[in-house]
Amino acid sequence: MKIGMIVELLKKPLFEGIAHAAKIGAQGIQLNVKHKEGEIDLSNCTDAELAELKAVCDKNGLEISAICGELKGSFQIEPQCWDRVKLMEKVFDSAAKLGVKVVTTHIGCIPECPADPIYATMVASVGKAARYAESKGCYFAIETGPELAGVLKRFIEDVNCPALKINLDPANLRGVACEDPVYAVVTLAKYIVHTHAKDSVNLYVGSPAKFYGMPNPDGTPREISARASGFKEVPLGQGMVPWHAYLAALKASGYDGYLTIERECGEDQAKDMAEAVRFLREQLKCLA
Repeated sequence: MKIGMIVELLKKPLFEGIAHAAKIGAQGIQLNVKHKEGEIDLSNCTDAELAELKAVCDKNGLEISAICGELKGSFQIEPQCWDRVKLMEKVFDSAAKLGVKVVTTHIGCIPECPADPIYATMVASVGKAARYAESKGCYFAIETGPELAGVLKRFIEDVNCPALKINLDPANLRGVACEDPVYAVVTLAKYIVHTHAKDSVNLYVGSPAKFYGMPNPDGTPREISARASGFKEVPLGQGMVPWHAYLAALKASGYDGYLTIERECGEDQAKDMAEAVRFLREQLKCLA
C-alpha cells in the first residue's frame, strides 16, 4: 500500500502544497475539484491548466491518486440530481485527461429501506454518473460514512455498474456510523479502490442520517427524531480505528492502493499530516 494525502488540507497554494507533500514523504496526492486558493477548478479548466498540473506532480514524483468530486447539488432530489451528474461528468473528463482513475465523492445518506422514495432517485442518478465514468475509463468511488457497509453494498449492487466503487474512510465509519472498519473491509472488499487515512472518536451513539442530513423528495429537510451521532476527528493513531487489524484486513483483501491522509481540523494540519506519514510507515512495516 502507498501513502497519499489530500493536498488542499496542507493549507498552502496548490503547487507549493504538492512540493511539500513530496517533501514529507507522500507518494501521491488527492486533489479537490476546487482548490481553496482559487488556482484550479477541475470541473471547468483548460487542457493547458491540466498539463501544467500534471507536470508539477511529475516533477515532484507524485501520482494523483484520486480527485475529490465534492460539488454543489444532490443525487437525492429531482431535478437537482441531473445537474449534479452533469458536473460530475466534467470532473470525469478532467480525470481522464490527467490519467486519474478514481473520482470520489459523498453521494448523500442512502436510505436503509429501498422503498424509500429517494432511493430510486439515487440509484438512477448515481448510476448515470457511474456509467459516464466507465466510458472515460474511470471509477466513481462513493465515500463511506452515512450508512452501514451492508446498506452501501446493496446500493452498489442495485446500481449494477462496474465503475461504481468505494473510497473507504474508516473514521467516518467508526465515528459516525459506529461500524467496525475491519468488518466494512470484509463486506466491501471487491469494491474498494481508494481509502482515506483518518481517525476519529465516537462521542455517543446516534443517527448517522441525522448527522449528515437527509432530505425529503421535495428537498425539504427530513425530520429525524433521533439525535445525531457524536463524532470527533483526531490525529491518526489517537482514535478508535483499529489500525493494525484494519490494514491487515485491507492487505488480506488484496488492496494495494492508497492510504490518503485526510486531516480536516486541528491547530496545525500540516504537522499532523507529516506525523501521519510516519505513523502509517510504521504500521505498514508491521504488516511486511
